[in-house]
Amino acid sequence: MRSVSSAVMVVLLAAELLCFSQTSADQPQTGTVIPAESRPCVDCHAFEFMQRALQDLKKTAFNLDSRTESLVLRAERRALCDCMPVSSLN
Repeated sequence: MRSVSSAVMVVLLAAELLCFSQTSADQPQTGTVIPAESRPCVDCHAFEFMQRALQDLKKTAFNLDSRTESLVLRAERRALCDCMPVSSLN
């Protein structure tokens, strides 16, 4: 659960940084200027980032579900074996 909330915080932080970088884009920057036609838009980058973040969240959720299921099955097996005498299992 912590990794899911951490991933959500990372996504929110990235979105916030994108918003701040747009406000500072009005200031002149030094270096080479790349024409707007040849660089991808900020929205495209944000969309790709969000897609990757959602895929990571889905993988994390699936891994947590499968780990939880295996732990529950292991606990149920232990409880079953603890309540049944060894002689009745043979």
